[in-house]
Amino acid sequence: MNTLRQSKKAAIVAGLVEGNSIRSVERITGVHRDTICRFLLRIGSGCAETHDELMYGLRFRSMQVDEIWAYVGMKQKQLRWLQDPEFGDWYTFVAIDDDTKLVPSYRVARRLHSEAQEFITDLSYRVDTRIQLFSDAFHPYADCVEMAFGAEVDYAQVQKIYEEHPELRGRYSPGKYVKSEIKVLIGQPDEEDISTSYVERNNLTMRMSMRRFTRLTNAFSKTIAGLRAAVDLHFFHYNFCRIHGTTRSTPAMAAGVTDHVWEVEELLLCESSERALKARRCMLDKWRDSSGRR
Repeated sequence: MNTLRQSKKAAIVAGLVEGNSIRSVERITGVHRDTICRFLLRIGSGCAETHDELMYGLRFRSMQVDEIWAYVGMKQKQLRWLQDPEFGDWYTFVAIDDDTKLVPSYRVARRLHSEAQEFITDLSYRVDTRIQLFSDAFHPYADCVEMAFGAEVDYAQVQKIYEEHPELRGRYSPGKYVKSEIKVLIGQPDEEDISTSYVERNNLTMRMSMRRFTRLTNAFSKTIAGLRAAVDLHFFHYNFCRIHGTTRSTPAMAAGVTDHVWEVEELLLCESSERALKARRCMLDKWRDSSGRR
C-alpha cells in the first residue's frame, strides 16, 4: 500500500468516482484489485472524517431526504439459507439542499426506525437555520423529524401513486405515474417548494457514479465496509470536487463550506494514514483561518 505513487492513487480515485468497477480500475491502472480495495477503505475512512469536520453551521432554506437501496453479498430474499449480519439489503439515507445541491448528511444502514432517527438527528446538528424539509411517505420520518427538530421545522411528505399493472409486477420499472399526495405534518412549508425531485435525481447520480449501485450486474458490494467506503468517497468528491451543472460550482462552494474546487490531489490528503492525517489537519486549519469559520 505504501509503495503506491500519488499518480496511481489519483488514477484509482478518478476511476472509482466515475462509476468504474474495481476490476475495470484494475485493468486501467495496472494496480491489483486487492490493493485497490484496501486503498478504498483507507481513503473512504479519511473522507468520512474530513466531511464530518467540515459540515457544520450550515444555513439552508429547503432540503429533501430519501433513501436508496443496495445490497451486500446477496439480496435479502436469498438469505433464507444463510444468516450473515452483513449480507442482504442496505439503504443509503441522503439529505440534499434544494439550492446549493450540497449533501451535508448521509448514512448507510438498514431501513429501520432507529437508523432513520440517527440520520435525521445528524442532519439537525449540522443546520443552523429553520428549514423546510420534504421526504417520501416512509413512515418513521414523521416521528424522527419531530424528535430531532421539534417545532423548528416546516415538514411535509410527498407520496407518489403509480398505476398498478400485472405485467409490471416483479420488474424494476414502476407503473404509470398517476398523482402525488402531499401531507403537511409540521409548520407551514411553501406549497410551491414541496417536492422530492432533487433527491430522487441524486439517486441517479449515485447509481451512475458508483458501480456497486448499478442494478443487474455482479459489481455489487461484497462487504459492508466496502459499501460504506465507496459512499464516503463518492459524497466527498461530489461535494468538493465535482462542478454541478446548475450552480456552476461545486456544492461545497455554493454553500460556503469551501472557497475553491478541490483537486483529486487534495482529496488524497484525506487518506487516513498518520502522515496524511497531519497534512489534512494543517490544510483544514489553514482554510479555517483564511475563511473565518470555527
